[in-house]
Amino acid sequence: MRLNEFIVLEVERIVAEWEQFARELTATESLDRETLRDHARSILLAAARDMTTAQTAHEQAAKAKGDGPEKTPSLDQAAASHGELRHNVGFDLVQMTSEFRHLRACVIRLWVNSLKTPDLDYFQDMIRFNEAIDEALAESTAAYADQVNHSRDIFLAILGHDLRAPLQAVSMSTEMLMRKTHLEGDALACAHHIKRGTRHMAAMVSDLLELVRSRLGKSLPIEPAPMDLADAAHEAIAQACAGNPECDPTITVQGDTRGTWDAGRISQLLQNLIGNALQHGSNKRDVRVVLSGEVETVRLTVHNYGVPIPEDAITTIFDPLVRSADEELGQPSTSLGLGLFIVKEVVNAHRGTIEVSSNEADGTLFTVVLPRKV
Repeated sequence: MRLNEFIVLEVERIVAEWEQFARELTATESLDRETLRDHARSILLAAARDMTTAQTAHEQAAKAKGDGPEKTPSLDQAAASHGELRHNVGFDLVQMTSEFRHLRACVIRLWVNSLKTPDLDYFQDMIRFNEAIDEALAESTAAYADQVNHSRDIFLAILGHDLRAPLQAVSMSTEMLMRKTHLEGDALACAHHIKRGTRHMAAMVSDLLELVRSRLGKSLPIEPAPMDLADAAHEAIAQACAGNPECDPTITVQGDTRGTWDAGRISQLLQNLIGNALQHGSNKRDVRVVLSGEVETVRLTVHNYGVPIPEDAITTIFDPLVRSADEELGQPSTSLGLGLFIVKEVVNAHRGTIEVSSNEADGTLFTVVLPRKV
């Protein structure tokens, strides 16, 4: 039996071995059968189809170098999706490439054991099968590497974005200290050092954000622990006002606002929503934060009056690097369009929901609903 015919006939048996090997690699019971078998069947059947396609000696040599004129679309698509999903479920690159090594060995072992009268054509089949697996491995590795880069870039983007708030607080506090307190000698020198240091760090953060403007990813890791959303909101308002002395948001707390969330991520969410309201509101003293404890969830709303968000922009407002209408018109702003993107990622990581409504009469209202337990 030719190898391509054997693969089609025994595909379920081969996929079962793939699943078992993948389970041994992860050493965990958390991944279900469908996840472990991810794209194995598609890759095998696409490889079998590729083996039946005529190929010249020149095409074979080019394919061996990875620069053939044509690839196998279904094989490449399945392999690329496999690489992305293996990254998302926690496989490392060595584990993923080991799957292909095992797949190659498994297919050839089972096929050779089934042969009774091998001939020279069978060796050509083996070459074609190896080429197909190499192509799939290359696509999976490339897709996996893209996901790694995405994860790295989202980390750098969030890091750079969130460093600006404490830097601004340090800078404003230093300015106020130098204006309201008579400093001399070493104390004055230290204040100048702090001022210069914050400016230098701000420039570095800006450079970092410029680096990752077009290279963003997704998926935030969280470490949930018991906390009170009201305490986090008060702290976020205090930090926002340290950089905006004129602001005076009001906060209303209703019911039990305790839950199990990642305190650091929730702080990011609050600072970005409150900072967004202060930045785009027409009156920095007219920002309102309301927390409402419900049976299984806690509801957070942040409201401000100002230029409403255009209707056609509502659907994209949480996308990375999206700027508001006033920023597009050239009004000064330090925003790079990452704040609301980060908010959405934090909400998703906590399995919550976020909605926004905006019009000239009622103002802009962001509503976040978080389950008490993630």
